[in-house]
Amino acid sequence: MEFFKIKKDIPFMSYGRLTTTISLVTFLLSVFFLYSKGLHLGVDFTGGTMMEVSYPQAANLDSIRKSVDEIGLKDATVQNFGTSQDVLIRLPIKPGLSTAQLSENVLKALSATDPAVKLHRVEFVGPQVGQELYDKGALAMLFVCLGIMAYLAIRFEWRFAVAAVIANMHDVIIILGFFAFFQWEFNLTVLAAVLAVLGYSVNESVVVFDRVRENFRKMRKASVPEVINNAITRTMSRTIITHFSTELMVLSMLVFGGEVLHNFALALTIGILFGIYSSVLVASPIAMYLGVSRENLIGGGSRKRRQKSTHCLDRIEAAP
Repeated sequence: MEFFKIKKDIPFMSYGRLTTTISLVTFLLSVFFLYSKGLHLGVDFTGGTMMEVSYPQAANLDSIRKSVDEIGLKDATVQNFGTSQDVLIRLPIKPGLSTAQLSENVLKALSATDPAVKLHRVEFVGPQVGQELYDKGALAMLFVCLGIMAYLAIRFEWRFAVAAVIANMHDVIIILGFFAFFQWEFNLTVLAAVLAVLGYSVNESVVVFDRVRENFRKMRKASVPEVINNAITRTMSRTIITHFSTELMVLSMLVFGGEVLHNFALALTIGILFGIYSSVLVASPIAMYLGVSRENLIGGGSRKRRQKSTHCLDRIEAAP
């Protein structure tokens, strides 16, 4: 299905130096904000108090958030837990207040709004647990990047693997840079969104690289920039349809998903937009600058096929 038919190839590679320069600048700015401001880590990573309360009817999350905000706990996270009557409240560490005092203050604020509220449990998550989650999250990102590089190196060639991983890390660092600059809360749901963006971005790179490899077989007299330009142009219709549909779904979560899904959808929105850009205007120019050629992709395979054909002919001639 092709809604957008582009007859003439767009010279993407002629803008390669400009796009990679823009990417380098945004990457360095993101690194600067991460170093100077740092991430605003949520309770999942820093530790804090978790309270589970219930109501006889469906809980009004907006009213609960307002009650918690009024006692100076604006960084608290409020979400349904299991059913619409059960609510999980995550509270950051407050200097000078113990877990018991903090939970008691919150319960008083909730009871003032609805006396029917019931407290089921209170748990304290220590900073050491949060640090362990932080370390494992970083390790998960490292393993994902190594897996992507190994997959692309086996399927295509090491130049494509390096280009794709640089483009993917470009997306991840820019997402983190946005969260550092605006000091949006970074929690486990945002980490899940970042990992999802890694997989989503590499999928787009695989589509473009696969068409590049196919073009090297078909366009034997074309130069490397012409081959890559044709590959990107021929996948533009698919890119527009796929990313528009995905972005529409993510934006609906961002607008209508509520506070719990807000940062998750925000990270996905930024990641998808920059994922399109990096797959087309970062990964492909880097692969070209690394010296990808027809011989890298099909030369070895053609040589092996010729050797196999010659071996088969020798066996046929030697047969009685």
